[in-house]
Amino acid sequence: MPSSPPVVLAFAASDPTGGAGLQADLLTLASLGCHPLSVLTGLTVQDTRGVEGLRAIESAWVGRQARRVIEDMPVAAFKLGVLGSARNAEVIAGILAEHPRIPVVLDPVLASGRGDTLADAETMEILRSALLPRTTVLTPNSVEARQLALAAPDADLPECARELAKLGCKHVLVTGTHESGSRVTNTLYDLSGVVREDRWPRLPGEYHGSGCTLASALAAMLAKGLDVPEAAQAAQAYTWKTLEAGFLPGRGQRLPDRFFASRAGR
Repeated sequence: MPSSPPVVLAFAASDPTGGAGLQADLLTLASLGCHPLSVLTGLTVQDTRGVEGLRAIESAWVGRQARRVIEDMPVAAFKLGVLGSARNAEVIAGILAEHPRIPVVLDPVLASGRGDTLADAETMEILRSALLPRTTVLTPNSVEARQLALAAPDADLPECARELAKLGCKHVLVTGTHESGSRVTNTLYDLSGVVREDRWPRLPGEYHGSGCTLASALAAMLAKGLDVPEAAQAAQAYTWKTLEAGFLPGRGQRLPDRFFASRAGR
């Protein structure tokens, strides 16, 4: 039989639009040649314009979902998105502690693109105290980086990244989509400072699920054996192409096209 593709386990809430959340993770991982496993952390009511509601899955079920598939298949990377509740975050932190050698990509989704809250203060505290010490790469945008670092809205981003690394996170990839300028600058940090910096042409419009796509692509690259700086660059390149090929099926934000390569030339 053919060998198994790399297996990546995503913890995330469902997004009925397929633009973000667990559906975005599955599409991204599959498009990059990985086999995606999924643990549902919450249910959302949303469209491409925003999130109307989030209902967390019971934490015991989150743990049971994860442990069942981990016992069955060799997971090469974990990807974390919306966790649903502080208790879910605690359960997931416990699972990560049981598998310390598996790389972890954490997308700290604190709010939707419209600003709808997706993580309360208690959940954010568990992120800081229990999940960041288990994280290989944290992928916040500039707003999330400042919030997680408990800094002012205009705080220095390198200092915020340093504060997050001091909490135990090995790398912090701060994305610049929320900053000004004709180019988007994404910077990878570790505790010593800047590891690499990548600049991308700023695309017009707004996108639903760009952060989920980047974090899942990064998890896929780590699962394939790339080191963190190389994986970060490859994940950014893939994500930028999905956005360049993005489409507008609804009345809100554009969706990334994770299968742009299969549709090229059609």
